Amino acid sequence: MSRDANPSMRTGAQIMCEALIREGVSVMFGIPGGCIMPFYHAMYEYRSSLRHVLCRHEQGAGHAAEGYARATGQVGVCIGTSGPGATNLITPIADAWMDGTPLVAITGQVPSSLLGTDAFQETDITGITVPITKHNFLVSDPRELTRVFREAFHIARTGRPGPVLIDITKDAQLARLVPDWDVAMDLPGYHPASRKSAVLPTAIAEAVRLLQEAERPLILAGNGVIQGAATNELRALAEQTGIPVVTTLQGLGAMPHDHPLTLGMPGMHGWVHVNKAIQLCDVLLNVGTRFDDRVTGKASTFAPHAKVIHIDIDAAEIGKLVHTDVGIVSDCKPVLEAIASAMLAGSTATRTTTRTAWCDSIAAMRDKHQPRQAYARRERTAPLMPHDVFDAMNAAFRHRQDWRVVTDVGQHQMWAAQLLDWSRPRTHITSGGAGTMGFSLPAAMGAAIADPERTMWVVVGDGGFQMTACELATIAQEGLTNVKVAVINNGYPGMVRQWQQLFEGRRYSGTPLTGPDFAKLADAHGIRGMTVDSADDAPAAIAAAWAHDGCVVIDFRVEREANVFPMVPAGRAIGEMLVAE
Repeated sequence: MSRDANPSMRTGAQIMCEALIREGVSVMFGIPGGCIMPFYHAMYEYRSSLRHVLCRHEQGAGHAAEGYARATGQVGVCIGTSGPGATNLITPIADAWMDGTPLVAITGQVPSSLLGTDAFQETDITGITVPITKHNFLVSDPRELTRVFREAFHIARTGRPGPVLIDITKDAQLARLVPDWDVAMDLPGYHPASRKSAVLPTAIAEAVRLLQEAERPLILAGNGVIQGAATNELRALAEQTGIPVVTTLQGLGAMPHDHPLTLGMPGMHGWVHVNKAIQLCDVLLNVGTRFDDRVTGKASTFAPHAKVIHIDIDAAEIGKLVHTDVGIVSDCKPVLEAIASAMLAGSTATRTTTRTAWCDSIAAMRDKHQPRQAYARRERTAPLMPHDVFDAMNAAFRHRQDWRVVTDVGQHQMWAAQLLDWSRPRTHITSGGAGTMGFSLPAAMGAAIADPERTMWVVVGDGGFQMTACELATIAQEGLTNVKVAVINNGYPGMVRQWQQLFEGRRYSGTPLTGPDFAKLADAHGIRGMTVDSADDAPAAIAAAWAHDGCVVIDFRVEREANVFPMVPAGRAIGEMLVAE
């Protein structure tokens, strides 16, 4: 009897496909190559269950997987071959690491007999990615595949989500064996906090005591609230206690923008009244954000009068950058529920009068500083200012629910965060920690495939757009119709130019940027392209893009030297803000 007579016999590559299906994967983003070819050969048999999106660059594949994950909360999957295919995935892997995005990257590797010989397209990708993955695996024994895939997805989605890499030798993909699907995971050192983790009652009691006694409390809400599906609990606690809420860049949408307790975004480009409130508060409840330097400014001066309560699923973040008085390692949802319950039981101790006075004082600061004043039109500027575009987008979004916005990195990213009205979680997708130019277009593609009923608006600068514009071809090949691209085109990497203007005497070294006619570039891919250079034409262009049954690229040619304000200069406290040119 031949080996093929056993119906349970599989190649390693077939086992990889079946393992993905067992983990609930239905879409993957990648590019084939020599050492991952057996996997692609097997993939053809599973094409009714596994959709493969052929990207134009592995970086685009990784960002697309990130966008898919950010839109769904599920693990995104990207694929590359050995050598340059694998190394091209490093940027999205690092991006996922910084932003806590669940990602599994699968790479082919040279046959095990050639490992360590500097064979053609051999790269030690597991060694390279140690600092930017939660864990990685090199598989040369096909018997390990079922366990490794199970462990990889478990690690990627549990605790603080993040990227995991599986590197598989070509001979392991070609080997034939009967897979053991009942194999147990073997992760003796991995004990992540979860929604089911026990919350220490003493920590809850101390957090409640501080909040009840506070006269000027604040809640700082971040990505962990959205990742932990705790937005309802956050809002309930804020309303129950009257504590105002600050939302970080990655926390936008955790509280509706128009809620009376929502203050806005803090940090380097946060609003003046928000940063001043942080510097005046006496208790700061941090829910699911890691005190990034873009939030804190000079960390030693951050919230100098506050007792800090920090809830985070990652124990390593507590006390890492800002002194913490009460640290709680847990998913956000059960802690917010426990705090709300305890405060309700002891509500007589809540300082209702002083809370009202505190909120009134913040409102007075907001009215005084008029956060959008920096975007008032000035003489001798171009007919189209960046804020004209965002005003038009807001007007179009206001009465619709069928949209998400994916932003790139730079000035446009900050304008979008400041000026668009964020009301729902997972409607704002951006590269925060790594700050990856080129993120937005492929990430929006992944999100568009994950959520075909909503329109994905890409907000991108002309610099970032040119980094991954090749993925327009992928969008066209996949027949997507729900990606609309707004290029904020100012002829510079705008944020770099702004720093050069403000701090380097307008020495615009290496920043004047040319590019193609973006509308014609879109047309070349069979995608509708438009060019807008007047504020009067912006609303009609956005309406036309939304009405068009297909993808659209709009080239908004805006004022070249518009700046993002407010701004905290590097190394300064967040209370030291530049508010006008």
